[in-house]
Formats: sequence, structure tokens, C-alpha cells
Amino acid sequence: MTNILLINGHPDPDPGHFCAALCEAYASGAREAGHQVSRLDAGAIELEFLKNQAEFSSAPPEAVAEAQAAVSAADHLVLIYPLWLGTMPAKLKAFLEQLGRQNFFLETVKDGGRWPAQKMKGKSARIVVTMGMPGLAYRLLFGGHSLKALEKGILGISGFKPVRDTVFGMVEGSAERRASMLEKMTTLGRKGA
Repeated sequence: MTNILLINGHPDPDPGHFCAALCEAYASGAREAGHQVSRLDAGAIELEFLKNQAEFSSAPPEAVAEAQAAVSAADHLVLIYPLWLGTMPAKLKAFLEQLGRQNFFLETVKDGGRWPAQKMKGKSARIVVTMGMPGLAYRLLFGGHSLKALEKGILGISGFKPVRDTVFGMVEGSAERRASMLEKMTTLGRKGA
């Protein structure tokens, strides 16, 4: 059994968004397979944008501390978000910055060390990105840069391994296309991957 944390990164907490449906499909498959599943909706958490190093170093608000505890308890993290202006929505970025407060993801370099201590070792992750454009265009023409930022710059550097991704393009397409995407998420949930 894997302890899985789903993070719905859509900035609007309305449960009618496709990101929420993808979360539900994954959770359904995971529970069916006997995995333990918890969920955070980043859009429902009231938080401020961090403005300086002092704020980043200070204790997080209660909701963020609870999110940190949920990430700490998880074996596998699934982060689902819509592509907005070529990257993750600003509120999700703000949530991840808040989550990283007080060296949560990694311990900063001290005493001449060469690399920060990775505090998320032993955890794996999957990033799921939804978008209106074809997924292949996002990867080939635009280089999938928001994925790279998360895979390498946040999750990878902090020790998550492996970090896998799923890109769902043209999500405003037919009902059949969306049903296929939901089934894929259910299958991933069953595998805990």
C-alpha cells in the first residue's frame, strides 16, 4: 500500500474543473487498489505571495504547515494543474513557495558544502498538466518548460525520484477524449504511479 497525496493545483477551488475530475479519477483507482489517498486543493488555501527571504525563512501559516505534514506523510505525490500562459498558475507557484518555507524541501548549503541536503528522498512524484493545445506541441515546440521547472528545479532537487509526467492536451475536446483521459488517470491511480 502506498500513501498518496493528490494536489489539485487549479487556482479556482470549484469542483467542476477538469483538474478536479482528474484528481477524483486517480483517487478512485488508487483506493480501489488499496492505496491510502489524501488530497489538497491549492486553490482553496488562503495564502499570500512571499515577498522576501525573511518571509521564506519564517514559520508558515497553519494551512501551509498542514500541507507540509501531508507531503511528509506521503510516499507518492501527484500534482495536477492547468497550463496558464505557458506555465503553472501563479497561485500554485505561490503555494509551492509557501510549502518550501523553513527549508522544507531541502536543507540549504552550510559549512562549505557543495549540495543542499535533499529532504524528500524516498518519495516519488507524478506531474499532470492539462492544456488546450496538443500535448505534443507543448513538448516539442515549447520544450515543456513548466514541467522541467517542477521536475528538476523543485521536485528533483529536493529528492523526489522518480518524477514522471503526463500531459493532457486539447482537454476542451470531445466527451470521449475526456473519458479516455479520466480512464488513464484511474489506471495510474490503481498502479500508484
